[in-house]
Amino acid sequence: MAPTSSPLRADARRNQEQVLEAARKVVLERGPGAPLDEIARVAGVGIATLYRRFGDRDGLLKAVVLDALDRSRTAAEEAQAQHDAGFDALAAYLRTALELRVAAVIPLVLDRLDLDDPELGPARAASAAAMESLVDAAHDDKTLSPEITVGDIGTLVVRLSRPLPGSLPAEVESRLTQRHLDVMLAGLRAATADTMSGSGLSLEDLSRTAEPPPLVE
Repeated sequence: MAPTSSPLRADARRNQEQVLEAARKVVLERGPGAPLDEIARVAGVGIATLYRRFGDRDGLLKAVVLDALDRSRTAAEEAQAQHDAGFDALAAYLRTALELRVAAVIPLVLDRLDLDDPELGPARAASAAAMESLVDAAHDDKTLSPEITVGDIGTLVVRLSRPLPGSLPAEVESRLTQRHLDVMLAGLRAATADTMSGSGLSLEDLSRTAEPPPLVE
């Protein structure tokens, strides 16, 4: 069952944002099968509110992915508008994407969703196009190594977005993530064809990796 699409009052919108934020957090910690009542508890809303707004688990997971894709697209567009140098815009986008942790949750839930959904398809395309525009701009002004592909950027964001093993304090986790991003950015700027191993993924390659494997009967 899909969530309702009528305009939301301010309090309803706030509740929805709280549920989506809680869902991202809990799904990252416990996977897409995490109890819905745990998500409601973390969000500070009643379970009835969650069901009323999202219908069921699949409706909630779809909303989480749509929200993550929209946040990623917005972050990319804002970074490109605010920075003249292509690499600076790309770096700003990556920092925002990691703070939002949008890239970590999407791969966890995609195999539970219909990728041909009329909302998911355009949202994925818009988010990918915004990131590709950043990479193209950095290539055009020669601030990003030509060997780096948009697929490299996408998969690196996913890797950095996932929490480290163990139970590190949140502030330590955040600090290490940003430090590791600095290490990654140094490599992206300095990498040359002589130092790269193998070839990078194209946007088409990256899209195919998100598709679930066919069922074997």
